[in-house]
Formats: sequence, structure tokens, C-alpha cells
Amino acid sequence: MASYRIRQYRDQDYDAVRSLFARGILEHTPAGYRYVLRSARAKLELLVLFVAVRAAAGYWVLGLGAVALALAATWFLVRSFSTSYVHQALSTDLRDIPASYLRAPDSCFWVAEAGGVVVGMVAVAPPQDLAERGAALELKRMSVSKDYRGQGISKALCGEVLRFARARGYRAVVLSTSMVQVAAQRLYEGQGFRKVGTFSPSLLGSLLCFQVFHYRCDLPGRTTAP
Repeated sequence: MASYRIRQYRDQDYDAVRSLFARGILEHTPAGYRYVLRSARAKLELLVLFVAVRAAAGYWVLGLGAVALALAATWFLVRSFSTSYVHQALSTDLRDIPASYLRAPDSCFWVAEAGGVVVGMVAVAPPQDLAERGAALELKRMSVSKDYRGQGISKALCGEVLRFARARGYRAVVLSTSMVQVAAQRLYEGQGFRKVGTFSPSLLGSLLCFQVFHYRCDLPGRTTAP
């Protein structure tokens, strides 16, 4: 097991952090595609498409061809959904990480480093939900390199966020994760988070049956900020 240390983000981590985030999101694209195809709605729509084309053209091969085109189009939409999310993050908060997380009040950004290489990351900031402002902080941008998973890095990064929030007197930490990030869900639930809501992030997300889970961890005690 490789040793690692968690430290605050530095300017020289910029490219590594952005690359780590992009890879972490895009690697879930195949799982998202499988999730969409397993839904009852997708199965029904593909069946209806096959029957309709078969009846109209009179050839079952054309029906199968139409289904194949639909599967290819679905893959393109799922991939576009993932890349759009990555581009949005890289052009907003991850474009200027110090301004977003190091100079902003009650915000921070950490990386996990092993052998001089950034292998993990996590951020914390006031939540986008105005109703949570002042009571909770939001865990964001959690990612660990595929080659370094299973070594407790994600748990350690999550712990940094929980300690940070507790030290500043917050009552809770919230976060959002997608339905395909099963390992992340298990991690958060193991750290005391509970699922409190489900939503679809966009119209395209709704069409793809893509869901985002909202989690909350109530902190046991409040301390005075150092």
C-alpha cells in the first residue's frame, strides 16, 4: 500500500487536479449508459421502435438496424451529458481554484499526494442551496485516481471536510453524487451521510433517467472556530 499525505492545494497542482477530475467523471460514462439501458422506459421504447420499424418496412433486419442506431444515439447523449458537466466545472470553480476555494470564506481545497503525484482531491464551500447557507457546508469535487483506490484516501479526504466544517461551527455537511457512483455512495453512507433527496440535474438528464442523490451528514457537536 502506497503512503500518501493530504495537504492544501498549491498552484502547481492545477493541471493534475483538473485532469484527475475530468478522468473521474468520464470513467462513469459506461456505467451511466448501462443504467439508462436497464431502465424499464428505455427497454419499452426500444421494443416499440423495433416493432414499429418492422411493421412499416416489413423486414426485421431494418428493425434491428433502427434499434442499433438508437443505442448509438443514446451513447452519444450519455457521453455528451458527462463531457458537458466536466466542461462546466473546468470553466467555473476549477478554472480559478484559489479564488473559488482558498480565498473564499469557509472554503478550502485539499489534495492527496503519493510519491509526489496528486492522486486525490476534495473541496468544501458554502452550499448552492441558499436554505442551507449558514447551517451547512458542501463537500465538492471528490475524486481519487483509479490506481489508488481502496487505500483509505477517499475516507481521509472526507474526514478533512467534516473536521473543517465542525471546527467552524457548522451543523452539517451536504453533498450530491450520481446514481452510478455506487462506491461513492457507500463511502459517504459509511461516514454518516444519509440520502435526503433525489433530483434530475437537467432536461437531458430527465430524458436519460439520470438521477442525482443529495446527502446530508449532521455533525455531532459544534466547536468554536480556531
